[in-house]
Amino acid sequence: MKQESVIEFVELLKKEDGDGIVWDGAPGHRAKSVQAIGVPLIQQPAYSPELNPAARVFQYLRAEIEGHVYGTIAAKQEAVEAELAKMAAAPDRVNSLAGWAWSRQSVS
Repeated sequence: MKQESVIEFVELLKKEDGDGIVWDGAPGHRAKSVQAIGVPLIQQPAYSPELNPAARVFQYLRAEIEGHVYGTIAAKQEAVEAELAKMAAAPDRVNSLAGWAWSRQSVS
């Protein structure tokens, strides 16, 4: 991902009062221009995908979607979008999946 896209995303998060971002140490994530935006950036240790909060969200999403027969890709996409809408309507659920104590402490 290009640094410009990262900056755009982080600026959007700041406007929406995001608490912070947990991500890896990619060069675009560590850029001074990204850090200057002022959103807490929580860097994961190298080679630690098990600490990735998004992985838990995707695991939950796969559990809800897989195991069903979809007649078309569009039908499966609709099922994914419906689950994402449920998740968007239940931020506490997403927080329970991805809001680990260590990430909340890092933001504090």
